[in-house]
Amino acid sequence: MFSSPSAPGGAAIVAFGEYQPSKVLTNADLEARVETNDEWIQSRVGIKERRIAGPEDTVASMAVAAGGKALAASGLSAEDVDLVIVATCTVEDQIPNTAATVAAQLGIAAPGAFDLNAACAGFCYALGVASDMVRGGSARNVLVIGSEKLSDWVDWEDRGTCVIFADGAGAAIVSASEEQGVGPVVWGSSGERADTIYLRDHRYLYQEGQAVFRWTTTELYKVALEALERAGVEPSELTAFVPHQANLRIVESIAKKLGAPQALVARDIVTAGNTSSASIPLALSRMIGRGELPSGSTVLTLGFGAGLVYAAQVISIP
Repeated sequence: MFSSPSAPGGAAIVAFGEYQPSKVLTNADLEARVETNDEWIQSRVGIKERRIAGPEDTVASMAVAAGGKALAASGLSAEDVDLVIVATCTVEDQIPNTAATVAAQLGIAAPGAFDLNAACAGFCYALGVASDMVRGGSARNVLVIGSEKLSDWVDWEDRGTCVIFADGAGAAIVSASEEQGVGPVVWGSSGERADTIYLRDHRYLYQEGQAVFRWTTTELYKVALEALERAGVEPSELTAFVPHQANLRIVESIAKKLGAPQALVARDIVTAGNTSSASIPLALSRMIGRGELPSGSTVLTLGFGAGLVYAAQVISIP
């Protein structure tokens, strides 16, 4: 745990969970579909393979799978959860909201439930909201889930996007704590750049890759450093840096500018692809499962994506 002078109460993550579809789509598979190759993909985005949802997988079903694992790992019962937040930008239908459906399928009775769309920054936004809800007394235990089925929104003839995006879900339980385990969220937006990532023809994901690359690699390390400062944590105290898994070159560029060479840097994108709001909790859950983040590890998260929106906070690993 770490100190945070501005925090009146405590909130901490007590468990993580994740879900990935069983279908693996390799770079070799994509070579048969579009004009690309393994070297081109790895040199530009760093991805070797990604998971793609089957017809049985929905944003809600993947959220249920990840959320159920987090709930089981927390030691809490469904009755203990009084708020469910699902961060997603790829729901199949806007109505009804996904969170209420997920809560019902997990046996969580009558919780507060809402969806949150901050694109690839969604988990960090939702985590910030959950922490403040707990600290403010509006909730005791919050289930936060990032779940995305990006494959439904990809033009599989566009090599600039179909090689990047993937599907999956990651979840966390945030509970009241005597110590602060979720630092203040530092968030913001750059709406004048909203046209760099959007739905082309209201159907397919499209992004101006170079413009997004310049923005992320020149501006966002400042947000990460501010999150460290507001949490009272020095870069040298970091165990790991887990940013949104957008592009391996972006991840490594931001990490280099943090000045924390000892920190483990998440590179989940290599085998998971870009899963938008699911990428940070998915990476964290997998790192914990591999024993890379022992209890008490201090981790800096940084989400960023369409909007353009961004958010960062320091967390302690349960």
